[in-house]
Amino acid sequence: MQNPQFQTAPEPKRLDWTTMVVPFLLIIILCLCFLAAPDASKAVLENLRSFLGENFGVGYLAIGLGIFLLSIYIAFSRYGTIRLGKPDEKPLYSNFAWGSMMFTSGLAADILFYSLCEWVLYANDPHLAEMGSIQDWASTYPLFHWGPIPWSFYVVLAAAFGFMLHVRGCHKQKYSEACRPILGKHTDGLAGTLIDLMAVFALLAGTTTTFTLATPLMSQIVSELFGFSDTRLITIAILAVTCLVYTVSVVSGMKGIQKLAASCVYLFFALLAYVLLFGGEARYIIETGFSSIGNLVQNFIGLSTYTDPQRTTSFPQTWTMFYWAYWMVWCVAAPFFIGTISRGRTIRQTILGGYVFGLGGTFVSFIILGNYSLGLQVFGKLDVMGLYAASGDLYSTITAIIRTLPLAPMVLVLLAAAMIAFYATSFDAIVLVASAYSYKNLTSEDEPHMAIKTFWSLSLILLPMVLIFSDNSMANLQTVSIIAAFPIAFIILLIVAAFFKDAKKYLSSYHGI
Repeated sequence: MQNPQFQTAPEPKRLDWTTMVVPFLLIIILCLCFLAAPDASKAVLENLRSFLGENFGVGYLAIGLGIFLLSIYIAFSRYGTIRLGKPDEKPLYSNFAWGSMMFTSGLAADILFYSLCEWVLYANDPHLAEMGSIQDWASTYPLFHWGPIPWSFYVVLAAAFGFMLHVRGCHKQKYSEACRPILGKHTDGLAGTLIDLMAVFALLAGTTTTFTLATPLMSQIVSELFGFSDTRLITIAILAVTCLVYTVSVVSGMKGIQKLAASCVYLFFALLAYVLLFGGEARYIIETGFSSIGNLVQNFIGLSTYTDPQRTTSFPQTWTMFYWAYWMVWCVAAPFFIGTISRGRTIRQTILGGYVFGLGGTFVSFIILGNYSLGLQVFGKLDVMGLYAASGDLYSTITAIIRTLPLAPMVLVLLAAAMIAFYATSFDAIVLVASAYSYKNLTSEDEPHMAIKTFWSLSLILLPMVLIFSDNSMANLQTVSIIAAFPIAFIILLIVAAFFKDAKKYLSSYHGI
């Protein structure tokens, strides 16, 4: 039950103004720099990103594979028996409610956007020719880049944060607090402040660009349906509607978020079912999906450790390292939310449940939507690769794919509704995490005040609206978030080490193990 002290207006002394304001101001300053000197800022950021990828890229790959292997060890070791809460506590949410909130909080509308088109981005890459055929690998790599390793970041950190909140009863919902078993008193000093500043900065940079990634597709859908010109004003209107939906939801508390997540799941699976059953490619979709999963399992270690040391194609630098870095940035928000809603479950249930719901929903999306569009190419029904090569526009390519379905306008409406629901549910989680960061102390039973949640709801939408007017600024800010993943990677390792130290102490004290 929410603590009454948070029902009234938040007292200024309760707020952590440094963590709340400084990262936000830094993002504003960066945006102004991007708008004033787009070419120069882009050159500097691209050089820095290239330097990190070329010289430290193997570190991203090693951390990704290491965290995945650790997740399996934690789940089936004695650490997996720890219950996130009291020893006899029951789960806070039903399996469906928990799974739907977990799945939708970890993935924005990007999953629908990329499910329909990601294989196109790989299809002409020389690395696929080295590996084999487009049929075999264009459908496998999306499962790899959105699969076990990305979700392992989420579930391992969710276990650490859940342990911190529900077992140790910490009153600070911050990255730095998860490092306390190792940092000790330094958590309350400069070291802890720097960790939290980097975390919130990465969160803002990552979410701002994510918001602007798929909204142009929704704008194009509106233009397709109503004949409007595809303008920035339509995109801004869509952002405003999305903001309204998730603001109403997050202000109404966890019940609102739970209902929105359930609605998102229903829309999501309705879209997938329609494409599978009425797209005319069901056999191909299922068989290609089954083969791609087998291909992934058989080659998982090789894919996870491939570095292209001779730089024949630079595929891992361009794609795999990029994805691992971007997922690390998103680890600032999603695992905190997953850890919060996992109260009453064991760490084993949290990790394995995360894989079941997270991987299950992700794989089904890429298998059905991705293989439908791949089937159009393979069987000569639509030259998807040719359309993208000619226009360089993924948004028009996706709408062309949708037009091949029966009752295409209805599918476009369903796609747009599902994307808005995905954005709203994922940003609900982000708003809650950012709001919790705004407090010096906040228990897991308390929710941030409505005013703080509203502040972050509006803040997260204003920057994307500004960046809509500059494509270079969006690309630059995305590069900033990738660069920010470099220090975040070390913080993730620190959190994992702190979890093992504290959990081992807990097991020894309470179970004599």
